[in-house]
Amino acid sequence: MSGRPHSFLTPKCEVHSTPDRGGHTVVAREAIAKGELIVVWSGTLISGEELHDMPQTVRRYSLQVEENQYLVSLSDCEPPDYVNHSCDPNSGLSGQITLVAMRDIQPGEEITYDYAMSDGSPYDEFACSCGSPHCRGHVSGDDWMRSDLWRRYAGYFSPYLQRRILAAEALRSLAAKRRRSARKLAEPVVIPGE
Repeated sequence: MSGRPHSFLTPKCEVHSTPDRGGHTVVAREAIAKGELIVVWSGTLISGEELHDMPQTVRRYSLQVEENQYLVSLSDCEPPDYVNHSCDPNSGLSGQITLVAMRDIQPGEEITYDYAMSDGSPYDEFACSCGSPHCRGHVSGDDWMRSDLWRRYAGYFSPYLQRRILAAEALRSLAAKRRRSARKLAEPVVIPGE
């Protein structure tokens, strides 16, 4: 197995050089149907402390898969490592390490996903220049907290982030109930006949 990639990239895609952006990207060679498997990442699981000590080139291609757990490539940049971020992605996570099409993807389209679907810590923040109408301008480890993204990407977040989202939704619901109760208590009491 030496010399072979350990991750999977569907044969319907290929890596292209992007000299204008100083890197590479993954592009669809053939049509990809919604729900179809595109990528399965693999690598070595390391802690946040270990990731912090890694060079930026390693951190840049890592994937957060759990609280304080990151997957780093076993070799220098396997093809799936070139899937780029977009604030208007065409693919999303299915589990911790699998990327699937969120919609039908046409030949020639760049394969992208929103890093908010996997990143819950500030290990790889950067200015975004994806050019999407939804572009946030900056990608951060806190983007998963945006409720607009919860709706747009429902079902495509990493499981550990989905747990965080469910907990945040429960807290918001509880806070809303408390506000309604407080308003009811603050209403004047009207006694009939007085």
